[in-house]
Amino acid sequence: MEAKNQLKCGEQPSEVSLSAVIQQLLILDLLSPEEICGFIRDGVGLSVHGRFRVATEKTLFAMPETAIGLFPDVGGGYFLPRLRGKLGLFLALTGFRLRGRDVQRAGVATHFVESKKIPELEKELVDLKSPSDADVSRLLESFQKQSDLDSDKPFVLDKHISDIDRLFSSSSVEGIVQNLKADGSEFARKQAETLSKMSPTSLKITFRQLQEGATLSLQDVLVMEYRLSQACMRGHDFYEGVRAVLIDKDQNPRWNPSTLEEVSDQLVDECFGSLGKKDLTF
Repeated sequence: MEAKNQLKCGEQPSEVSLSAVIQQLLILDLLSPEEICGFIRDGVGLSVHGRFRVATEKTLFAMPETAIGLFPDVGGGYFLPRLRGKLGLFLALTGFRLRGRDVQRAGVATHFVESKKIPELEKELVDLKSPSDADVSRLLESFQKQSDLDSDKPFVLDKHISDIDRLFSSSSVEGIVQNLKADGSEFARKQAETLSKMSPTSLKITFRQLQEGATLSLQDVLVMEYRLSQACMRGHDFYEGVRAVLIDKDQNPRWNPSTLEEVSDQLVDECFGSLGKKDLTF
């Protein structure tokens, strides 16, 4: 991979259009192995679709968009429903945070390497004489075996995986909330409380996004998500969420509609509707 195709952590792309970035994603069959470091914001959308994704103990992964009236964008509708069971749906709706080795255990990253070894890993990747998939894979596996940090700790959601699969198995967000409230466990209570704070519209859009994305290609998911982004820009909750969380920071968004029951199927359908000539094209 040439250096010009590598986007390092914290680096901002210059003047590049959204369509150009997406086309680059689809053209590159093998993205450069990348350390997902710090708090993942824009970076996860670029790195998560690569064949090799390296997390370190500094990694913090979350999809917090439902808290600001948005949805897991930049391909979230593709990779999240492909995680095991209902884990992706759980992460998408609740914004639950994964740290360090747990990012790999969840399937978001493919490898875990301690951050102190990253410079050496990068050098050896650059020095590969034949950077085939097999060569890159062997090198990453070698560095992973040298990284023992937190290897003895269980996956943070290990004891809740079966509960997540059971409680988040429903044909609607309302059904999930009912499951959580009826369960009575501390874990279920916390998730119900979390969902009660999220944008009802975002929750319903995200639920359907992952349902449809499970059977779509990445390209088709990106078309769908562009439509959703435009719907959010036309709506109320995205602006209100940004105000409450990022600007005024009062953490008290006033969602409209304010309940799941008020978010009609028609409203959700309109969010997924074609934009005609304004649709994203490749």
